[in-house]
Amino acid sequence: MPRTQTDPNDRIAQMPFASVYPHYVSKVERKGRSVEELHTVIEWLTGFNSKKIEKLIEAKVTFKDFFHEAKLNAAAHIIKGNICGYRVEDITNPLIQKVRYLDKLVDELAKGKHIDKIIRTSG
Repeated sequence: MPRTQTDPNDRIAQMPFASVYPHYVSKVERKGRSVEELHTVIEWLTGFNSKKIEKLIEAKVTFKDFFHEAKLNAAAHIIKGNICGYRVEDITNPLIQKVRYLDKLVDELAKGKHIDKIIRTSG
């Protein structure tokens, strides 16, 4: 039976946030950062506090549902740079761009960037 290729964007959309979250935690902790700092950047981007993040993990929501429920920070559009081989500002799929925004913030945290520089302001 031939294998069909799935759209990588669909795969990411249907991926449970709970399956990626432990990777975010281990990535930042390996670099000496804390779960609290991780939650700070997630909350800045999505509006989800730590309790809400835990509930979404327990509910095993997909990235599609995670970002559907999020209130994206108005300054998110100023997140720029490369992540996973793509420039986040050039991604045309809105959901995938939001996922990559989150990946970029986690990456910056893990690389030691000061929290005040990660949490951007539009002014």
